[in-house]
Amino acid sequence: MKVLLFGATGMVGQGVLRECLRSPSVEQVLAVGRAETGQRHEKLRELPLKDFLDASSESSLDGYGACFFCLGVSSAGMKEEDYRRVTYDLTLSVAQVLARVNPRMTFIYVSGAGTDSTEKGRSMWARVKGRTENALLAMPFRAVYLFRPGIIRPMHGIVSKTRVYRVLYKVLSPLYPVLKAVAPGFVTTTEAVGLAMVATAELGAPKKVLENDDINNLARLYSQRQASIRAGLTST
Repeated sequence: MKVLLFGATGMVGQGVLRECLRSPSVEQVLAVGRAETGQRHEKLRELPLKDFLDASSESSLDGYGACFFCLGVSSAGMKEEDYRRVTYDLTLSVAQVLARVNPRMTFIYVSGAGTDSTEKGRSMWARVKGRTENALLAMPFRAVYLFRPGIIRPMHGIVSKTRVYRVLYKVLSPLYPVLKAVAPGFVTTTEAVGLAMVATAELGAPKKVLENDDINNLARLYSQRQASIRAGLTST
């Protein structure tokens, strides 16, 4: 499976990239973003976002089985118009190119817990995310899945690029074991999100909208399946 990954330098994107590079099911990753990942791997290729949006690059996009769209920004301090430009306009611009060139792919979008599918709520970011989700679901891909993680624990040395999130994760770090014990569906990890994305692209998922519980369950089951395959107990 060949994968397009948007936002590979963000916290979620770093976790997804890690699992893609580790997965025997992923043969190639094309990372598209504003900045380079700084990583070198035989599976990894990189393409600047501006080049991706250039019509001349479309001929090279056929044959990708999945798109993992992890590109996004925090809405803190942003006006709705500016947040919509990055969250809705950019996402749909990318999706329209891919739906035209490669409609057979699976498109997986990282949204967020609390997203407003009605597009009418009081929360600005939730309305914009909801509008984005609804537009993606209407596009002619083979399948569209919406990931809505809540609190994400960064693992394997991954660090958020957003300062306020870095502070928040540092404060919450001692509480993760408690949260996991008391409310296991409230917290996920960068590893689980990455595993669940690869699993969904390869095998599908039982629902279109995946919350923390769904993400964690998919990651657990996929890890078990991969372990069985490596042990020679399950066929691919």
